[in-house]
Amino acid sequence: MLVMTQEKAPQRSGSSGLNALAGHAVSCSEFKYQRGTEIFGEAEPVDYLYQVKSGAVRCYKMLADGRRQIMAFHLVGDIFGVENGGVHRFTAEAIVETTVSLTDRLNVVGEEGGRAAGTNNVLRLVTSNLQHAETHMLLLGRKTAIEKVAAFLVEMDARLSAAGVLNLPMNRRDVADYLGLTLETVSRALSQLRERDVLTFTGRSHRQIILRDRARLAEFDH
Repeated sequence: MLVMTQEKAPQRSGSSGLNALAGHAVSCSEFKYQRGTEIFGEAEPVDYLYQVKSGAVRCYKMLADGRRQIMAFHLVGDIFGVENGGVHRFTAEAIVETTVSLTDRLNVVGEEGGRAAGTNNVLRLVTSNLQHAETHMLLLGRKTAIEKVAAFLVEMDARLSAAGVLNLPMNRRDVADYLGLTLETVSRALSQLRERDVLTFTGRSHRQIILRDRARLAEFDH
């Protein structure tokens, strides 16, 4: 089931990432989701494949004790909603106001029209997602909080940095739920990295980070 905000903006157009995934031109629509709006829910049928056009998306699972475990962040250009089964394993939610392109899953992996290329590309993307999940499990198993936070910053630096500034769309609660830490522990680790002159903050929200010493940051990531 597709959940939309009232700001629905469907456009029949192609999306280069989804076209590449399908192996041919596909018809896509664009939808805008307000911050905190669910895009799809856990256990819902996999009807669509998505690509982030602007904003950011978190995929998470609610644990039995009520805690939230974020499994992945999807940023501009990322394709998500790909599963190796018929239902979604996680809930996807807009972190900030987010626009996504989507196409019917059958446009990519349908039986008609010769979808072999799309099926192979989906399998590659599923494999890539599994590799990310393995990396995330290793991250959660790190011994110290500062190692976890450093590894997160290295990952985001590779995906987000522009003009030397790391502009995080997610807040510290999101980071904590991704790393399996408390909010206070994440804040303390960031403060320790600042005190060691590895990074500095800019902006009132402290979501803009300047990495002053990437080499030292990477040392924590090993």
